[in-house]
Amino acid sequence: MEISVTFRHMEPSAELKSYVEEKVYKVKKYFDSPVEAQIVLKVEKFRHIADMTLCIDGNKIKAVEETGDMYSSVDQIMDKIEEQLRRLLSRKRDFKLENIKGGDFLNGEIEAQDTLTESEPKIIKTERADVKPMDINEAVMQLDLSKRNFLVFTNSKSKNINVIYKRKDGDLGLIETSAK
Repeated sequence: MEISVTFRHMEPSAELKSYVEEKVYKVKKYFDSPVEAQIVLKVEKFRHIADMTLCIDGNKIKAVEETGDMYSSVDQIMDKIEEQLRRLLSRKRDFKLENIKGGDFLNGEIEAQDTLTESEPKIIKTERADVKPMDINEAVMQLDLSKRNFLVFTNSKSKNINVIYKRKDGDLGLIETSAK
């Protein structure tokens, strides 16, 4: 990883440079290939401006941020860069999936996949939930306080995982599970 930090209209600080390099090294986890980073830190009156350009696999990612503090400028610019990297990686992943769905090139022939994969439901969003032990009355109270339509909890009496949910008619439903 090649990092160059440039200071303009301010005194070079080894502490600030190491802070920036530490932040940029976190970007390295997204890629195995070489990464070039050019960071320009400059001060204009009371504005602290951080300007970063990353060159990764032939793609250029650029972000500029200005605040009243250089450290917060660096933090905010890294948030922008990481968001752009996530979008870049998702585009690459989607491109690979489209190529796989469209067919593979083997010895000049195209091998088509089954159309069943297109009609299958996809998992769009995954969430983690902490399953807390509570009785049913407490679960009803927690469900009323939350904005969700269901609550997963461990029944404190039976020690099994239960799900309580809001029905369309306004009542509540309870799903009790049992381990076999």
